[in-house]
Amino acid sequence: MDISIIIVNWNTKDNLLNCLESIFKHLRNINGEVIVVDNGSKDGSIEALKIYYPSVRLIENKSNLGFAKAVNQGLRKAQAKYILLLNPDTQIKDNTVKKLINFMQVNPETGIAGAHLLNVDGSKQNSIANFPSLATELLNKRLLRWLFPNRFLGKEKNYSEPIEVDSVIGACMMLRCEAIEKAGMMDEDYFLFFEETDLCYRVKKAGFKVYHVPEAEAIHFQGKSIEREKKRAKVEYYRSRYLFFRKHRGRWQELILRIGLLVRLVIEEISMFLACLFTLFSITKWRKRFSIYSYLLWWHLKGCPEGMGLKQ
Repeated sequence: MDISIIIVNWNTKDNLLNCLESIFKHLRNINGEVIVVDNGSKDGSIEALKIYYPSVRLIENKSNLGFAKAVNQGLRKAQAKYILLLNPDTQIKDNTVKKLINFMQVNPETGIAGAHLLNVDGSKQNSIANFPSLATELLNKRLLRWLFPNRFLGKEKNYSEPIEVDSVIGACMMLRCEAIEKAGMMDEDYFLFFEETDLCYRVKKAGFKVYHVPEAEAIHFQGKSIEREKKRAKVEYYRSRYLFFRKHRGRWQELILRIGLLVRLVIEEISMFLACLFTLFSITKWRKRFSIYSYLLWWHLKGCPEGMGLKQ
C-alpha cells in the first residue's frame, strides 16, 4: 500500500465530505486507504460517512479525545509506508499526494513533508513555522519575517523548490513511518495546537529532515471545526504554547513567556475596552475581540484550569 490518509473529524460534516471527494478524485493510480477518526461528532458526520463513503475505515470515539490522541489511533491502524495527515477542512489538488510520495521516495532523509496551503481564492497561507521561541511568541511574527527573511520563513516569499524548514503546518503533511517509529507518535499531552510542531521537533532530533514542498498544493479552509468555540480554542492555543516551552525550552523560558503574554493580554484588554467604549460598543468584531481577551485573562487569573478550554 502506497499511502494511508488519516483525517480527524469533529463536527465538520460538510467539510469532511468535500475533503473526501477531493481525495478520491485525485487518488487514481495510487494504492491507498483512508482512515477517519471521529471525535464524538454530533452533526451527522458518522451517518453521512457510512452512506457516502462506506469504504473509509472509521474509528468512532464517544467524545472529543483531542487531535493528538485521535491521530495516534489512526497511526496504529495505518498499513502504508507513508502517512498523510489531512485536516477535514482541506481539499487536495491534482497530484498532491503523488508529489509528496515522490518527494519522500527520492529524499529518504526526509521524515516529514508539508504541502503548500492556499486560501479558497488561491492566495497563500502560512505553510511553514519556526520552532517557538521567546522571539516568535512575544514579538510580531510578520515583522520578524520581514527583518530576517532567511531565518524566519513565511508566505511572503515564493518558493519554487522544496526547502528544509523547522516545521510545517499540519493541515496537510506526510510522515515517513520509519521516522515516527524513531521519534514517537503524537504527544498526547497536547489536546489541540502545536502537536505537529512538537512532532517535527522530535523527528529532527531523531536525525530526519522536515521539508516544505511547494508544488504539492492543498486548499485549507482554516479552523472550521473550532469556529463556534473561539474562546475555548484560544485557551487551548495558549495552553499548548506553554506546554511546548515546558518540554523543549525549560521552566525559565516558560515563566518568561507566561509573564510576557499576560502583560500583553492586559494591554490588549485595556486597549480594546477603550476602543469599544469610544464607539459605544457598536462594532461587533471589537466586542468579540474584547470578549476573547477577557476570557483569556480570566483563565490566566484562575490559574489556567483545563475546564475552560476544549479539553473537558
